[in-house]
Amino acid sequence: MLHFDKTPLPFQEEHWEDMRVPEQLPSARFAPMLFLAFALAFLTAWAGGQTASPDDWLVVAPSTADISTERLTQMEQAIKVGEFKAVSSILVARNGKLAYEHYYDTDGIDGLRNTRSATKTITGMLMGAAIDRGLIPGPNAQVLDYLQDKMPLGNPDPRKNKITIEDFLTMSSLLECDDENSFSRGNEERMYLVEDWAKFTFDLPIRGFAGWETKPKDSPYGRSWSYCTAGPTTLGVVLERAVKRPVPDFAREVLFTPLGITTVKWQFQPLGTAMTGGGLELRSRDLLKLAQLYLDRGVWKGHRIISSEWVEISLRPHAHAREDTDYGYLWWLQTYRLRTRLLRSYGMYGTGGNKVLIFPDEALVVVVTTTNYRVQDASALTDKLIVDYILEAAMPANAQ
Repeated sequence: MLHFDKTPLPFQEEHWEDMRVPEQLPSARFAPMLFLAFALAFLTAWAGGQTASPDDWLVVAPSTADISTERLTQMEQAIKVGEFKAVSSILVARNGKLAYEHYYDTDGIDGLRNTRSATKTITGMLMGAAIDRGLIPGPNAQVLDYLQDKMPLGNPDPRKNKITIEDFLTMSSLLECDDENSFSRGNEERMYLVEDWAKFTFDLPIRGFAGWETKPKDSPYGRSWSYCTAGPTTLGVVLERAVKRPVPDFAREVLFTPLGITTVKWQFQPLGTAMTGGGLELRSRDLLKLAQLYLDRGVWKGHRIISSEWVEISLRPHAHAREDTDYGYLWWLQTYRLRTRLLRSYGMYGTGGNKVLIFPDEALVVVVTTTNYRVQDASALTDKLIVDYILEAAMPANAQ
């Protein structure tokens, strides 16, 4: 049931060339030893249906992870006939083992996926790494302490001085910024038109709350949520100044290299800071690693990468985003419904229905990448794929 890109990797030709049997062996006594070596290698890979992949994923058959092969096959057929538009990859891991992998585009296993805002969540990971190292005091640090060169601000208001890193991590600052409202002064499309994106953010006016709107003090968790790309984008400038090096260098040191992630593609703001509001491109397997890291409370292959305290606070609800969905530190906390069951999840979400999901109670991690950027209700389309096929495969009705 594993489906890999058929294009040979660069090392494969050399690998097989090295393993050709020479025309003349030095001595016949080496033949039994050579046979034994090949036999041991084969048995090691075959035992239990497990194989070790080059990038540290233990690959198993779906059935060994209690995932229905039949349902996954039905999912593949539905995707191929266009039921879910332009899906590019699906990966599923359970208990830290890669149990399903299929690519529907020509980029295959090494393709870099632009999952748009799904990589906002990585900004939260990097902020946690900086806090873990004492480079930032904590999530309650005030953002303007790092942006004094942006003074004076447009629409001055003393409340701007109190905006914290946590406010941007939870999409709940008091700035008038809402990407889901085309009239909002802070809509991301307006930000892209100017040069200094951090100053754009803090020049925004303070949001007003009409009588028919719920004020922060009356909202769940005491915060009023609105989706604002400018917030985590500004955190990139804060991070760069706090750690005193470019964001990509810090990310490589504290997150990507420890996870064995070697190939990424950043986008950059006009003034040179990495774009931390989305657009970072990674392989699907590496997106899966990031989710597995948080499922395992900040540990990868026995090595601590992010503190368990940061993972815990990041996955805790801090604001209410929409029906069935709360919001953590740039993590979507959505409740899925499978038949009569409610399944909690932690997710990295991006335009087009790109989703990287953790189902903690099922020890399940899922990656769905697409290019459905202009498809209406693409997120709901991905949710249907996840519920009807992936969760049905992982939790069949007859297993209840």
